[in-house]
Amino acid sequence: MKDEMSSHRFNSLSRLHKALDMPAPMHPLVSLINNAAGTIPLERLPSPHILNFYKISYKTNFRGKFKYGQHYYDFDEGGMFFVSPNQITGGHAPLSDQSGYTLLFHPDFLLGYELARKIKAYGFFSYSIHEALHLSEKEKTTIISVFESIEEELKDRIDNFSQDVVISQIELLLNYANRFYSRQFITRKAVSSDLLQKVEEILQAYFQSPPTKKQGLPTVQFLSEQLNVSASYLSDMLRSTTGQNAQQHIHNHLIEKAKEQLSTSDASISEIAYELGFEHPQSFSKLFKLKTSVSPLDFRRSFN
Repeated sequence: MKDEMSSHRFNSLSRLHKALDMPAPMHPLVSLINNAAGTIPLERLPSPHILNFYKISYKTNFRGKFKYGQHYYDFDEGGMFFVSPNQITGGHAPLSDQSGYTLLFHPDFLLGYELARKIKAYGFFSYSIHEALHLSEKEKTTIISVFESIEEELKDRIDNFSQDVVISQIELLLNYANRFYSRQFITRKAVSSDLLQKVEEILQAYFQSPPTKKQGLPTVQFLSEQLNVSASYLSDMLRSTTGQNAQQHIHNHLIEKAKEQLSTSDASISEIAYELGFEHPQSFSKLFKLKTSVSPLDFRRSFN
């Protein structure tokens, strides 16, 4: 498997262009593939494959019935996908229509710019394919205009200012994606509420089960696997819906269970910490005080 994936790894933009029978990119670290006419054979790319660079794709006619939570939605407005370096991409059923735009840029293109640090904060680079960004007609026009501006800059104006301009346009594209994802969480409120309810049910069951101390503390990854969504999507959805990310929801349940134990049992602080899944009682005491402003011992004393 390792040898197979190494043969499906694209270390450079030039190699990817070659695989698509396209001319070499104008810039070795950034490329905009305009496939609005659907004539570039993107299906030639091996599936799955790995890129050593960022990829932002917009499929103009991204259609089909997609499942979110326990509900299905039909999408006919086009969709965006985001892939970060060294992620495995592909491996899913190929899209019937590959028309659209694809922006590729190597991390080195961002060196010396603030975006090199900020780009890691955009959680949608870790979303899975069924968590794509689906655009309205107005949003579609906005996104396409940014892609066209980048294409024009790379095609006609490569000079000392090109990198500054393209990076500002990439950041604009990412900020629009942030805004539109926020809108998507709101417009799919029923789905978000469904996921939130399941998060609460999973955490409640986790802390009620006796084997908790053997399992350790629940993690965001554990929650996301139970819900069949990516960890980043789960945290962003919860933050948009409740103002708190997945880790904060875990801590809320943990503290409520700890309060229950401290106020109703004679178990020591250490025993409660181990029962909740902490490896070290000091870590439990530190988190409890951080969340409640009192130590576990002082909280218990308030009930005596």
